[in-house]
Amino acid sequence: MSSRFILRIALAFGLSAAGTSAALSQTWPTRTVTVVSPFTAGNANDMVARVVLDQVSKKLGQAFVIENRPGGGTTIGINVVAKANADGYTVLMHSSSFSSAHVMHRKRPYDTLTDFQPVALFGVQPTVLVTAPSKGFKTVADLVGAAKAKPGELNYASAGIGSASHMASEQFRHAVGIKALHVPFRGPTEAFSEVMAGRIDFYFLPLAPALNLVKSGKILALAVGADKRIEALPDVPTLNELGLGHATYRFWGGLFVPVKTPRAIVDTLHQAAREALDMLVVRQRLGQIGVQTMPMSVEQFDKYFRDDVAATVKLANEVGIKPVD
Repeated sequence: MSSRFILRIALAFGLSAAGTSAALSQTWPTRTVTVVSPFTAGNANDMVARVVLDQVSKKLGQAFVIENRPGGGTTIGINVVAKANADGYTVLMHSSSFSSAHVMHRKRPYDTLTDFQPVALFGVQPTVLVTAPSKGFKTVADLVGAAKAKPGELNYASAGIGSASHMASEQFRHAVGIKALHVPFRGPTEAFSEVMAGRIDFYFLPLAPALNLVKSGKILALAVGADKRIEALPDVPTLNELGLGHATYRFWGGLFVPVKTPRAIVDTLHQAAREALDMLVVRQRLGQIGVQTMPMSVEQFDKYFRDDVAATVKLANEVGIKPVD
């Protein structure tokens, strides 16, 4: 076989592949896209996703429907997407808990770093440390003082073992040098009920699901984990102000697809999300719940995600969090 003939084949193959990629970007999506959220409904992940995906749906002309698949420390929902066809019709909307699930579940049926393609980072949002007004804690110092006076007697809530809220609480607990009992729940709704009832002493979580309860006075915000005070809660100090900047944990959220998804589809979805995040109405709605958008390329988000996984592994080792399986 001549080298010239081989060259013709190679060129033909390359043109065919390029044509296929271009065709995919022009035709996808032609039907509803399922967006798997590995949490119970009403969590911060869903709140952010709905704001952005509403505009993505309009831009691409197809519905993006969120399907909540909680359980297994988010590994159930993650695995649904890992095993789905890589055709762009099953997408994962995940958060910082994707990194913590990597730490907590060694026997997970997927590989965190090789089975997924990061597509678009929607943004980051601060944590908020809340308690019940009935507890009598007016400041972080009050909470820490009570915990040190009765080591191990105070408790804290999380959205599950190994969840981002668990990691945030452990980072805080370790930073201030207190002992407290971890009480995991299936999601923020259950946790809030126990906090408001006074059966939980404190709860670290993303700002979004807590904001309305704080504003209504049903729960009290002691601090936010952010670089500066939050516009929605101007009277609540940051951990930085309190000398606890090293205890600041950030929640992020973004889209992932199975790793073999054609790049043309990845780029189309990324561009639609990027355009949505550039819209004033989207930035305003996200800003109202404390979410800061962070424009990134696909490659930048991939690095951001891998760095976050590594940082979460380091944090777990530092505070002594052990895998559950």
